[in-house]
Amino acid sequence: MTAPTIPSSAEELAEILADRKQMDAIYNAEDPTSFPKFITAYAAAANKASGGDIERQIGDQIDKVMASWLKDNGAELRRPDQSKATAHDAHSMVARGRGSKMYNKAGIGVPLDGKYANLTDFLKVIDHRADPRDPEVSKAQREIKNAMSSTDPSTGGFLIPEELRAGLLEVALESAVVRPRATVIPMQTLRAAMPMLDVTSNVSNVYGGIVAYWTEEAAALVQSQPRFAQIVLEAKKLTAYTEVPNELIDDSPLSVEAFINERFPKAIANFEDRAFLNGTGVGEPLGMLNTQNSALVTQAIEAGQGTGTIVWENIIKMYSRMLPDSLNSAVWLVPPAAFPELATMALNVGTGGSAVWLMDGRGTPVLTLLGRPVIVTEKVNNTGTLGDLTFADISYYLIGDRMAMSAKSSADYRFGNDMMAYRFIERVDGRPWIQSPITPQNGGPTLSPFVMAAARP
Repeated sequence: MTAPTIPSSAEELAEILADRKQMDAIYNAEDPTSFPKFITAYAAAANKASGGDIERQIGDQIDKVMASWLKDNGAELRRPDQSKATAHDAHSMVARGRGSKMYNKAGIGVPLDGKYANLTDFLKVIDHRADPRDPEVSKAQREIKNAMSSTDPSTGGFLIPEELRAGLLEVALESAVVRPRATVIPMQTLRAAMPMLDVTSNVSNVYGGIVAYWTEEAAALVQSQPRFAQIVLEAKKLTAYTEVPNELIDDSPLSVEAFINERFPKAIANFEDRAFLNGTGVGEPLGMLNTQNSALVTQAIEAGQGTGTIVWENIIKMYSRMLPDSLNSAVWLVPPAAFPELATMALNVGTGGSAVWLMDGRGTPVLTLLGRPVIVTEKVNNTGTLGDLTFADISYYLIGDRMAMSAKSSADYRFGNDMMAYRFIERVDGRPWIQSPITPQNGGPTLSPFVMAAARP
């Protein structure tokens, strides 16, 4: 089988993806590593076309900036086998995101760890029926009083121990779209500034200002450096609320714990995702799919394309607008109604063609497009509207997390119904880490980690 041509630009990549013979060569059934090899080769070729191995040089500079930022903000990243992380470790753990690592050794709830066997024990302490005259109850409530409200320090609730907070959010990760893939920044204060590269074009330089020159031996060197800017994360308050009959609390406290352990994390993950994807940025995070995200690239539809349809050309052209170094980490986000379009999508060749997804109808379909996972979620817009089909490298989305959660119970609000009200509060913020699409060195169409299909009304 003929080896596939390795492209070095978005235009060449789009041509290859539309060529059936080239696609057959890329997807070599006898070699399951053929497609990853192709992507790696393309990324290397694109990098070479825009400045060679300068990525390593800028990586070192970003490491220094990240280490300085962590030091200034009082953050300290640790690994199980290390007492402290190096500057390079800081870059690899923060700049590329560790959304699944929910436990924070520096969290303000850490001093409370080990004092409560489970969430039920904790809820008993904050229960309004707990006798404050009891010395042990009084001492426990003073310990967990939380004055960490994002807007009014005099209000809040009871600080949840870090191990219980982490346990709740670990469950949430199973149903979350954004947090497990995003770059999560622990916030030591209610407001944090995060460094970013101020880059809009690679035509004359790379990484926002670095230029490399070929120089003669002993000739003077020309200085260049990247331009840095800041993204400000400011904690926003997310409140989860539920009511539980007092009879259930009295008769089956374990059931209440199971309910909160399972439902609250999923509810929190759901509302976090809604904001991280579509939030307005006013009183809530700025969503990566909101049109206020200035880094969004919108791929135009095809001439004569039908209402609400998804065609193969949409996919390959969106793929070609992704940053080359993000092709191994980006994912597709689609609504449930898009599945029929994807499952019947065809590659047209002359007057004929063939299905893109080959399924026998018996097993579970493998939800991938061009080797990248397809995530089906109701949190994106419906088929045909702007924001229904997205190709995104979510590691370019920043989540600022106060890494603290408070809880409070009240029997007064629903006293007439004999109900206990529980309220959980966390403070987070989120916004894209890149501020505009990037013009590649060859002057081709702009590239971005956030690529969206235009509406097909």
